[in-house]
Amino acid sequence: MAIGVGLRQVQEALDLKASTVQREFIELSDELDELGRQIIEAPDEQKPELRQRQKDLRARQVEIAEEVNEWRTLARRVTQQPGADSLRSFLTELLELDDERVQIAAKNSLHLLDLPPEERPLMEEEVVEKAQTPAGRLLERARMEYDLRSSDPGIRQREAVTFANQAGIATDDAVLEEITVALEDPDPLVRELAVYTTIQILRFRAMRVADLNVAHDAVQQLAKVNDLAVVPVLIEVVENPRTGYIEGPTGPEESSNSRSRMVALLRLVEWHTPEAQKTMRAMKFDQDPHIVKAADRALSLFPEPWNGTLPTSRSE
Repeated sequence: MAIGVGLRQVQEALDLKASTVQREFIELSDELDELGRQIIEAPDEQKPELRQRQKDLRARQVEIAEEVNEWRTLARRVTQQPGADSLRSFLTELLELDDERVQIAAKNSLHLLDLPPEERPLMEEEVVEKAQTPAGRLLERARMEYDLRSSDPGIRQREAVTFANQAGIATDDAVLEEITVALEDPDPLVRELAVYTTIQILRFRAMRVADLNVAHDAVQQLAKVNDLAVVPVLIEVVENPRTGYIEGPTGPEESSNSRSRMVALLRLVEWHTPEAQKTMRAMKFDQDPHIVKAADRALSLFPEPWNGTLPTSRSE
């Protein structure tokens, strides 16, 4: 049954929400333990305030425990609906809950539920096949795993680096295409991981692929990425001249990545960050006279400290 795929995602989203809420319960337990020690050691005049705080935290723990049970109950109810109408009503109720991941999963399940019967097996096969690809598994993890759902973007950045450095991943056009499709995903954390992964795949191509036409295309794509995470990669391209080959009229010819470095340098001017300005200053001593001239021109046009906003005009 095609809807089974969507319902599994709904159930996992609800279970993850319950686990997330439960972490607050654990954190409060640690805080209560510390409060208990403070009450023993505190002067008598401070103990009433600490005991009130202890009382408030215990009350909050009771609320959290009830909330965890509510989310767990909802997760169990996903597979306990007696019919399609009841299931549709239940999923519609989930759309009102204050959790974006649950809302997205419920919306997907409603879409599957409303598909004509003849289309459901096709959708089932498409979802399963997509999840079996390396990119599909990565994106599915971004929807499901607690760590990748964290508020810390550094976790998703590290996961993107690990993924892109797997053998054969960064040079696989199908992987890159699937990841870039996820740049439009309704889930913001999936989109963020897709951005970071796209950057890392393009970084690999820009810095390590011997075919400089492929590398240059990657740099041009990096220049279009509208996320600050791309700035260190553009700096890396600018700061690392290298040689490779391009296809000439009689076969492969050795060449340099100077044109790619120029694309990255000009994009750094547009980003206008302090790190970009520092790179411009270093490039005034580069071996490529075109890079030197472009960096010097950028610094003379914008001599003030760069703050991440490109001035639309400058004072003479």
